[in-house]
Amino acid sequence: MAVPEKKLYPRTGDTQTIYLRDAIDGPNVEVGEYTIYNDFVHDPRDFERNNVLYHYPVNGDRLKIGKFCSIACGAKFLFNSANHALVSLSTYTFPIFYEEWGLDRRSVADAWDNKGDIVVGNDVWIGYEAVILSGVTVGDGAVIGARAVVTKDVPPYTIMGGVPARPIRRRFDEATVETLLRLRWWDWPKEKIARNLVAIQRGEIAGLQ
Repeated sequence: MAVPEKKLYPRTGDTQTIYLRDAIDGPNVEVGEYTIYNDFVHDPRDFERNNVLYHYPVNGDRLKIGKFCSIACGAKFLFNSANHALVSLSTYTFPIFYEEWGLDRRSVADAWDNKGDIVVGNDVWIGYEAVILSGVTVGDGAVIGARAVVTKDVPPYTIMGGVPARPIRRRFDEATVETLLRLRWWDWPKEKIARNLVAIQRGEIAGLQ
């Protein structure tokens, strides 16, 4: 089930919405098939520059986004280099200015706390201008509300909102969530997904073939 190579625009005449995978160049950003990004302010092809922030090669952290995600305009992924080292008695980033302070340039990353990668599951909806911080994992099927600031891991199929983001409710009951996580419909061949679209859109899990 592969998106045709470099099929950037999924809809004729719509240049604000792209298949995000085909706009990614950086080695530390990975996006799954059919994930879309919409931007009505900037060119959506500039996603890495405008939306993946403080993502410096020296840190080696990664952004991983699954398949069939929907990412709204202005959503931001804020990486470790935006942090400051809170264990230090000062939040000033001395290691970045190693020349000024006679420090080893190889210790630049000591200027911030490294909380790890950002991992977004499959079929996740990230709302307008939401912010996801470094070290966060967002589970499959989750929804991140507009302008939410996500500081902690998000369980699968959970709706999050607020600053900092907190769970609002689960999208489905536990049995349905377990079934969806087991079926992993996003990994099915395109033809099988197409055959099951009516049941998927109607929320009829018993009708999935």
